[in-house]
Amino acid sequence: MADFPQMNFTQMHERLRLELLRRIERGTLSVSLLARQTGFGQPHLSNFLHSRRQLSLEALDRVLAAQHLTAADLLPALRQAGTMPVDVEGSSVPVVSHHAALFEPYIRPATTISMLHLPPSMLQPLRTRASTTRRAWERFVAVRVPAADAAPMDPLVLPEAIALLDRHYTSLMAYSVDRPTLYAVRHGAHLTLRYLDFVSNRLVLRPHSLAFPVELIEIDPGDSPADLIAGRVALVLNET
Repeated sequence: MADFPQMNFTQMHERLRLELLRRIERGTLSVSLLARQTGFGQPHLSNFLHSRRQLSLEALDRVLAAQHLTAADLLPALRQAGTMPVDVEGSSVPVVSHHAALFEPYIRPATTISMLHLPPSMLQPLRTRASTTRRAWERFVAVRVPAADAAPMDPLVLPEAIALLDRHYTSLMAYSVDRPTLYAVRHGAHLTLRYLDFVSNRLVLRPHSLAFPVELIEIDPGDSPADLIAGRVALVLNET
């Protein structure tokens, strides 16, 4: 049987409250915007955000839907066992094309450009947060980042860097509270590395360098931002 963490409704409310406050603090959400999205009054939502009341199950569902979250997103991030090859010497991750990283659940030998060898201790602690469907994909892949794609993330990502992608982390929930999460995201048919936010049914792609513009991707009704996320960038190897 799958090993899912336990969480009661009080804990679910608290995790949702903290995630909404995080989005408000980052400027991607406001109480007034959430009120328009859900149809609830601002005082009602403000009381929830300040821990003065809880939401009903119906209200909880409406807030989750408005923010493109699921109950699974609120679970503690899982550490998947058995989802990566580990041997005595280390772990081998395929370096693939951007197209393969975006669209191929299983990496074929013909798709592999080279292999990136890493110690198991680097990959084993990484946590997952993705849909059940995505967890069926081969988890780790790596891509090389051309100069034009690296420039918006300079100096975090340098030309010809290798980015290790964790395709089992596609949630917009921040991986760490002390720094922004870097994602590989599909923009048209192109893979690009950006910080992400979600505002008013738009996925916001933020560069690291202020010399480059913020970009927006409209999310169609019924779709999820996670559908466009190839994975979290777990490691960047810059060549110097």
